[in-house]
This record gives sequence, C-alpha cells and structure tokens, in this order.
Amino acid sequence: MTDRRRVFLIAHTGRDDARTVARDCCKRLVDQGIGVRLLRTEAAALDLDALIDEPALQSVDPGPGLSVGCELVVVIGGDGTILRAAELTHGDNTPLLGVNLGHVGFLAEAESDAVEDTIAAIIDQHYTVEDRLTIDVKVFQGKEVVSTTFALNEASVEKAARERMLEVVVEIDDRPLSRWGCDGVVLATPTGSTAYNFSAGGPVVWPGVEALLMVPLSAHALFARPLVVAPTSMLAVEVLSGTEGAGVLWCDGRRTVDLPPGARIEVRRGAHPVRLARLHQAPFTDRLVAKFDLSVEGWRGAAERRRRGAGA
Repeated sequence: MTDRRRVFLIAHTGRDDARTVARDCCKRLVDQGIGVRLLRTEAAALDLDALIDEPALQSVDPGPGLSVGCELVVVIGGDGTILRAAELTHGDNTPLLGVNLGHVGFLAEAESDAVEDTIAAIIDQHYTVEDRLTIDVKVFQGKEVVSTTFALNEASVEKAARERMLEVVVEIDDRPLSRWGCDGVVLATPTGSTAYNFSAGGPVVWPGVEALLMVPLSAHALFARPLVVAPTSMLAVEVLSGTEGAGVLWCDGRRTVDLPPGARIEVRRGAHPVRLARLHQAPFTDRLVAKFDLSVEGWRGAAERRRRGAGA
C-alpha cells in the first residue's frame, strides 16, 4: 500500500474569503485522496473537524521540516502570506503554490476566481517548478555574528528614527564602494525587484537573471545609483560607529534585527532557493503587464507585422 499523497496548506485565516477558499480546497483535495497538513492554529481557525476525517488531516506546530513529505505547499492569501510560508518551510525544498486573495499578488500563481482549475492542477500534478534565488543575511557586532536569517525578496537596512539619517559605508566583494548619508539601503533579489526595490527606484530584473541588487534610499551622495552585481558577489553595509541613533534590518518585511552603530550586515546568495510551482508558462512580461495594469495599447507585435507583410 502506497503512502497517501499530501499537501501542506497555509492560509490567511484572518480573512473570511481566505477561510472559505481554504475549507473548500481542503475538502476537495481530501475527496480526491490527497491528505492535508496544516498548522495547528490554522486548522482550529478553519474548523475542519466536521469536514475531514483524522487520518486525512494532520495538524502540526511550527518547527523544522514542516512540509517534508508534502508534494506542495498551497498558500491562500496575498504575497505576505507567501512570504510567511517561505519562512516557515525554508530549507524543506517543497514548492510553494500561491492562490492570490490580496492586491498585486506578484508571487502567486493563481487568482481567487480560478480556484477550481488550481485544485484540478494539484490533483493531476499539472504544474512545473522554478527555483528563485534567495539571500542569506548575517549581522555582525564587532567580530561576533549576532543574527543570521534569509530573504526571498530583500533585506533592507533602514534608519530607526525619522529625524536622523543613517550613515553607512557600502562594500562590494570585500572592497569599499561609497559612503552614504541616507534613509537606508535595499539589498534585493530578482524576485524582490518588483517589491521594495521597485518602490525605491531600482530596476526590474527578470526572474531568470541571477543577480543581486543594491539600491540606496534617499542617499545624500554624488554616487548613489542602483547597482546590479553578480550572484557570486558579497554585499555589505556598515553602520558607521559615529552615527547618532541606530538602524534596523528588515528581511522580507517580516523579521527585524536592531542595528547599533558599528553593526555590519553581509548578504550573499542563499544556500536554499525558494521553489515556486507554476501552472502557466506565460512570459514574465505578461505578468508585469497584468499585475501593474500596464497600457500596451497600439502594440501589434511581430506576428501581426508578418501577417500584414504577407498580405501586402
């Protein structure tokens, strides 16, 4: 007898629509012989006891290996919920499949009006998987490593007090590049190029490009341009010892580390990529147009030009 197929489901249980979609998704999957694993708190919020028998439903507490043994992590919510899922399952190597109930939903693969098709694709295993580059982040105080974490989108070094600038020196590959008085510095991945990096004026980088990005925030300096460097590079930001006040490190807008004067932040390519399940093979250009509602009025394209040329 083979083991039951199983998915890990993570939902934004604070939203009525997400709870409704999550309950329906769980019921449909179980009816098709696919077990569902959930966080214990989320299983209680969804009140699944009346819908699903105990062998098909697993409730677990947060910890290492949460999604090990599952073929997918199904995430119901917005990009914030997907980032939470990436944090909870980091290093498990289980693909994430996002169902967007948020606003832009850049990381999600399916929209809320396509839940039936999404469930069918999970049942039939009709999806592909792509790896997204992450960054590993270390914070030093003197020679001591005081914090280690990772990010899928970005690590941002920011001033802690609105009335003071942050004085930093930035470094690429063990060599100093420039000193900035600034509001902060964003260190991003290609996946994060459409998140904080985008708002800060950084470039949009296609997911297939392997690179690391550094973008200053409101820097008072002659040389303060967004930088795109090799994925093998090491980026560092040092908070100058004479800086008045402190800074703060944010990773994916979820995890924070206080940065006293003298703190050093190092960013390298992550050891564990985040794997995203894809239902469609649409070009990234189409995703940009759809998510940002970009105008392409008047475009004819190569196929239309060839057709018109043949008829001339």
